[in-house]
Amino acid sequence: MASFMGPYSLKLPILCLIFCAITLSSSAFNSQDYSDALEKSILFYEGQRSGKLPPDQRLKWRGDSGLSDGSSNNVDLVGGYYDAGDNVKFGLPMAFTTTMLSWSVIEFGGSMRNQIHNARAAIRWSTDYLLKAATASPGTLYVGDPNKDHKCWERPEDMDTPRNAYKVSTQSPGSDVAAETAAALAAASIVFKESDPSYSAKLLKTAMEVFDFADKYRGAYSGPLNSAVCPFYCSYSGYQDELLWGASWLHKASQNDSYLAYIESNGRDMGRDDDAYSFSWDDKRPGTKILLSKGFLENDIQELQPYKQHSDNYICSFIQGSPNFQSQYTPGGLLYKTSSSNLQYVTSSTFLLLTYANYLTSRGGFASCGSTPVTADKLISIAKKQVDYILGDNPAKMSYMVGFGNKYPLHVHHRGSSLPSVHEHPAHIACDDGFHYLYSGSPDPNVLVGAVLGGPDDKDRFADDRNNYQQSEPATYINAPFVGALAFFSAKSTAS
Repeated sequence: MASFMGPYSLKLPILCLIFCAITLSSSAFNSQDYSDALEKSILFYEGQRSGKLPPDQRLKWRGDSGLSDGSSNNVDLVGGYYDAGDNVKFGLPMAFTTTMLSWSVIEFGGSMRNQIHNARAAIRWSTDYLLKAATASPGTLYVGDPNKDHKCWERPEDMDTPRNAYKVSTQSPGSDVAAETAAALAAASIVFKESDPSYSAKLLKTAMEVFDFADKYRGAYSGPLNSAVCPFYCSYSGYQDELLWGASWLHKASQNDSYLAYIESNGRDMGRDDDAYSFSWDDKRPGTKILLSKGFLENDIQELQPYKQHSDNYICSFIQGSPNFQSQYTPGGLLYKTSSSNLQYVTSSTFLLLTYANYLTSRGGFASCGSTPVTADKLISIAKKQVDYILGDNPAKMSYMVGFGNKYPLHVHHRGSSLPSVHEHPAHIACDDGFHYLYSGSPDPNVLVGAVLGGPDDKDRFADDRNNYQQSEPATYINAPFVGALAFFSAKSTAS
């Protein structure tokens, strides 16, 4: 039976014999359900924290970890987030996560109500780290080394593998990770502009400096750092999309026309006319087009009109019957892109649908799918189906957000969740000894509340199996855009 030290100190889920007969209703969720999911989606980030935990930490089964990170390089790299179910701090996905959390607040923060403080705290935990990484040495950024870590199944509090840090520099450029970091800091500067102006100014100043470095010393970071980042987070799309993405965020944050001029001069070479249909930690092209389309839709900046056209192409790719239809859906209606961590594409696409719907509504506009106009309400309807599927309105009646609803995965591919808490089992669990827990059929002793997992396959099948990381592993970048989507729907008085 679960023992409670607080509202989020769950240790054992209530087992199937109690709730198997109770499943989430296939009817629409209401605003209270979305608000609950919103709170949990932000809470998830407390389970991913690295560093010295604060007194108000709510997931009580976690402890301090990574307190000497950066010491081998004589810099302070304590803090930040573990990206997924491992104990590594990868720069590229962490920065993308931060950008998307910030964009969620920028677009939908007014709908977050009592969760806005927690959302800002989640962003700041990351930006404090990114500031350290970006300023530890002039023109350098640091990323984690995954190779030793992935040979262990170990709690972050017990880590005894080398915590090597690798840097990009003028000699070993990494325009992708640097430009994404610039985007993250610039976006976050907008979030903190009113609540903490001095912090906001620091974020924006650093973003400008990091972007200058990214643009001046061009190259993909997975070239010089291949052994440290591949195959985990190779830069498959190249670095041009991050440069345009970073410039777009800097223009939005600074209102400096030099960034608009940069976008105009470099847009064609950096993907303006490329129609990409997957928005992720690697490929920023769809997100950049949606972001820049706002300048045309709301401010009538004619130079940005092409981004509206290509945003329409992206949006129309989800609409069956559209000449630009590019999507695959499962029999249960879930957008399906890949067999590994598919829900990252679902949450990112959902966020863009809702954000574009907002932009269209502001000017009474519509998306053009061939000769068919598509309204904002249509985009919202598509997004809602995806959100509801994730929360449990699906053939399996399974919520793919851990801790939400009556039926959710119990065997999460996550070291800290699957191993006994340091508070319950203070003795050190060595690298190899943890594999016993990985292969165990027992439910996770610690509930990673709010984590959205990789999700089901193309036939709506899901194996609640800790070893099936393609389906059962969470990631910070899956949750980040979902925060914004949940905020949008939580603001509705009733689910439409």
